[in-house]
Amino acid sequence: MESNQMYCIMAGGCFWCTEHAMSTCQGVLQVVSGYTGDSELVASYREVCSGTTKHREAVKVIFDETVVSKRELWNYFLNHIDPNDRGGQFADRGYQYQAVLYYQNADEQNSLTELCVTTSVQVEAELPFYLAEEYHQCYADKNPSHYQQYYSGSGREKFFCNRN
Repeated sequence: MESNQMYCIMAGGCFWCTEHAMSTCQGVLQVVSGYTGDSELVASYREVCSGTTKHREAVKVIFDETVVSKRELWNYFLNHIDPNDRGGQFADRGYQYQAVLYYQNADEQNSLTELCVTTSVQVEAELPFYLAEEYHQCYADKNPSHYQQYYSGSGREKFFCNRN
């Protein structure tokens, strides 16, 4: 990464939706889907969805810190999930779909704890991030019809329409 590039990791339910939402934020250079939250060295979609690991579907957001701050990205994320859903996100239920913001140091931990105090979003230490399978990357761009059908059917679209 270049000197002005930073990253943050977040889990917000289905990584297709989180990846797509975060990619629309100004200053974001790249968003990749993956798995994090467990010390297991192997993570795959099959394992994570079956609940045999303690990984979550997550995204790694690479951004230009001269354009957008990490705190602005965290706020953007919170506005693109249901921050009060403890059991997952929308139609995606279970541990692997819970909303989590991951911190890299004590200052970030304090900031995130303060930011998330009135939400159900968890704040956890960053663990290794494993890339999801290629077919999950940029899913909304590669499969726009299916993504839109999923987005609508999951309850996300209705939730966000009702918030505005």
